Amino acid sequence: MAFLKFNKSELVNLEYSLRREIILASKTGAYCNTSIVTCNTRRYHGLLAAPIESFGGFRYVLLSSMDESLTLNSKRFNLGIHCYGDIYEPRGHKYIVDFDADLVPKVTYKVGEIVFTKEIVLAPDQNQVLVRYTLVSAPAKVQLSLKPFLAFRKVHDLTHENPEARTQGREIPGGVAFCLYDGFPELNIQLGRKAEFEANPLWYKGVTYSDEMRRGFDCREDLLVPGTFTVSLAPGESVVMSAGSDAPAVPASLSRKFNTLLDKIGPVTSYHDQLVRSADSLIRITNGRKQIVAGYSWLLTGLLRETLGSLAGLTLYAKNDAKEFEEILDNLIEDNQERLLHRTTQVEAPLMLALVLQQYIAWGASPKKVWAKYGKTLKEVIESYLPGRRAEVVMHPNGLLWAQMDGVALSWMNTYIGGRAVTERAGYQVETNALWYNAICFAMDQEGKGAFVDKWAPVRKLVEDNYQKTFWNASLGFLADYVDGYGQHLELRPNQLWPVSLDYKPVSDEIISEVMRVVNAELVTRRGIRSLSPRDVRYQGVYEGTQIQRDEAYFNGCAFPWLLSQYCYASFNMMGKSFIKRAEWLTEGFYEDLPKHGVGAFSELYDGDPPHEAHGVISSAMTVASLLNINWLIEKYKEE
Repeated sequence: MAFLKFNKSELVNLEYSLRREIILASKTGAYCNTSIVTCNTRRYHGLLAAPIESFGGFRYVLLSSMDESLTLNSKRFNLGIHCYGDIYEPRGHKYIVDFDADLVPKVTYKVGEIVFTKEIVLAPDQNQVLVRYTLVSAPAKVQLSLKPFLAFRKVHDLTHENPEARTQGREIPGGVAFCLYDGFPELNIQLGRKAEFEANPLWYKGVTYSDEMRRGFDCREDLLVPGTFTVSLAPGESVVMSAGSDAPAVPASLSRKFNTLLDKIGPVTSYHDQLVRSADSLIRITNGRKQIVAGYSWLLTGLLRETLGSLAGLTLYAKNDAKEFEEILDNLIEDNQERLLHRTTQVEAPLMLALVLQQYIAWGASPKKVWAKYGKTLKEVIESYLPGRRAEVVMHPNGLLWAQMDGVALSWMNTYIGGRAVTERAGYQVETNALWYNAICFAMDQEGKGAFVDKWAPVRKLVEDNYQKTFWNASLGFLADYVDGYGQHLELRPNQLWPVSLDYKPVSDEIISEVMRVVNAELVTRRGIRSLSPRDVRYQGVYEGTQIQRDEAYFNGCAFPWLLSQYCYASFNMMGKSFIKRAEWLTEGFYEDLPKHGVGAFSELYDGDPPHEAHGVISSAMTVASLLNINWLIEKYKEE
């Protein structure tokens, strides 16, 4: 029985199928991303996008797509599909009768008496995609033709016909190697059985990405088709096509390798299995070093806030893997000394180190060992907020942190329109100061006694005395989002979840109850926490339209799944095990969405308005980690 279910009758409906994407990722950072009918709708889509070390490790789309066609009794049927402006040609999706993604993406075509399948898998430790084509049934032998569409460009860019491109390939065992430009590795396209290649280089012009067009971006590019591979298949026979940028494969081993990879993947039988699979896909190994990919297919690797926010979920709560947790954290600290200790445009991010260490201890790590290894770093982070250390943020005499850099959004709410920060929030930020208090308290308690404790005890007392009276608004019953020289800014945002959910809370129990009452009433949805109350005049409940409209909506109404874990921490603290059913209800919606947007993946954000459609990257590290964190909390309270 299929774990992920699709409406088979709707697969030929492009309005349905183009909005559903597949995403496969390897440990190298390579990925395969396209729609379920293998028609690319974004510039980031490609059958193989891979990091190129000679270009700084950035990802490049090498193989944009592969057009398949079947020839039987001189009749040719093209199974490919591309968009050219507002025209789709060819229209191979009309032959699709089934799509399955429980193991790997598998598309089934029916052309008269021919039944033909295509299965896609990505090698976990190489920049290599493998596609298995199977002629399930047919009245006679069929000729399969494959036309590769080559891009050789950065995932954020588009390419066009140019005289610099090398249109000819080099023969290799079982196929041809192509390298369009200097500096790139060769793309080795090979087949697992005897095939012929006919060179006939042509530029296919005006290939259009409908999602980019809808958003008002540049959306057209030219792709090179260097020629056509052909192979004959009898009913019941298969052939595996390999495209990779590492050393050429051994053609005779491709079928065996495909089967081995399928066996290693294994079936998904539960939602937790799906979360664990997603978590594993977001951990990348570069030159032997593990890092977290913030999201596929366009977010970066090794980001400070995103790594700290997702680390416990992707390692501890997904796999109980303390070794991997420490390895990634060690790499992050080594790579982010500047941001941790000197300057960053996300002033709250370094303070999240305390939160990650608290999660590690709550999971079961030895507090003494954790502090022995990471205490020095956390104390240095805390010291870096003293006057004269950072230009963007400083501790004031009242013990609170003031963040200000003209025109710069110094928090996680950091979208810009025409160089203008949409949510600048200069001043005392409610979440930054809650994380500040939590970090000081945690470090003092772990340190126990000594010079550090003596130095920071007065600061702890200052924050306790000033936090609540600075941010609390009794008449409205919630905390100000930030406070500047003009006073409290009373947009109702989710940032006030931090002071009510952390281990060390700078507000009273009465205020926690009031804040949660308002958050429940105005910010909580079944797809995350809204970034702004719908009662605010700036609220935009749908993330659609032009780039400017979407950037305005991003932090003015969109719902973020990753914030649900902080909401659940606060709720479990208040309600105990009686919150279990509510927590389960809040996560169920994401599992209902698995056949949508990113198939089998967990999206970055949702519309604030019902029916809460998914947007952003289709596989988000923060979302996956948050759901794993909530599942861990649910199980913890069930055991208690």
